[in-house]
Amino acid sequence: MKRLIECVPNFSEGRDAARIAALVHEVESAPGARVLDCHFDPDHNRSVVTFAGEPEAVEAAALAAVGKATELIDLNQHRGEHPRIGATDVLPFVPLEGVTMAECVSVARRVGEEIWKRYGIPVYFYENAATRPERAKLENIRRGQFAGLREDVLSDPERAPDVGALRLHPTAGAIAVGARKLLIAYNITLSTADVSVAEQIARAIRESSGGLPAVKAIGVVLRARRLVQVSMNLTDFEVTSIQQVFDAVRREAERRVCMIEGSEIVGLVPKRALDMTADYFFQLDSFSREQILEERMASVFGESTQAEEPATRAAHLAT
Repeated sequence: MKRLIECVPNFSEGRDAARIAALVHEVESAPGARVLDCHFDPDHNRSVVTFAGEPEAVEAAALAAVGKATELIDLNQHRGEHPRIGATDVLPFVPLEGVTMAECVSVARRVGEEIWKRYGIPVYFYENAATRPERAKLENIRRGQFAGLREDVLSDPERAPDVGALRLHPTAGAIAVGARKLLIAYNITLSTADVSVAEQIARAIRESSGGLPAVKAIGVVLRARRLVQVSMNLTDFEVTSIQQVFDAVRREAERRVCMIEGSEIVGLVPKRALDMTADYFFQLDSFSREQILEERMASVFGESTQAEEPATRAAHLAT
């Protein structure tokens, strides 16, 4: 029986294609780890790499990727719309096949300890790997972002890392390492340049403000397109579906006299999440069937993928 874990590191780099390719290559160069997807966005200045494999292979690949990100990314020079605390901002482990959530928690804890030993980057555990109830929510750890956390950790015991000293790495910051269920990153673009509209809609629909359960949302600016976006994480699509989120954003947008310009799924999505969604509403930009997790897994772990060299895949996925 296969034992497969997914890992979805979010790196604070979404503009330099060569750096992104180097991060992808670092992951795929680890024996047994296979990259499933790479998505990057210049406005967010963030890339999301999805890879999977046996637990030992995924641990090795995750540590190598964190090391490469530490080498390449200086948060003091980073500018982007997405909140972040680290060069590798988050590092979640997700059970896929033959592995329990408890095992993913153990992986997260081991990797977190090793990150501090190897790279001197303080670690915060979140979601199922959290050591404190208030740290289960990533937004609590990320409050104040890199600059704010850098100051808080020096004087506030409540902001101390779970692993490491009371200081951030000077260029790589800190990292949130977790274990969680499958998550859907879903963004909806609005036909306005007024970011306050996106922020109001995000506040109306997210769980923390009394909106939809299992939905996290923020409003961001897409400067290159002169539009704004409601950027969301659906932490349990069986509780709140993509369609429910789309319909809620559409209603809130209409109340504010604007429309939905389009939407996107960042990275991979489980097939059953699409099965719960009516075809009529889908205004997805550039969606491919290869973004369906099960189909991508079958493709990548099938015999036809074995001959593809890591460098070739890295260049392909980062273009």
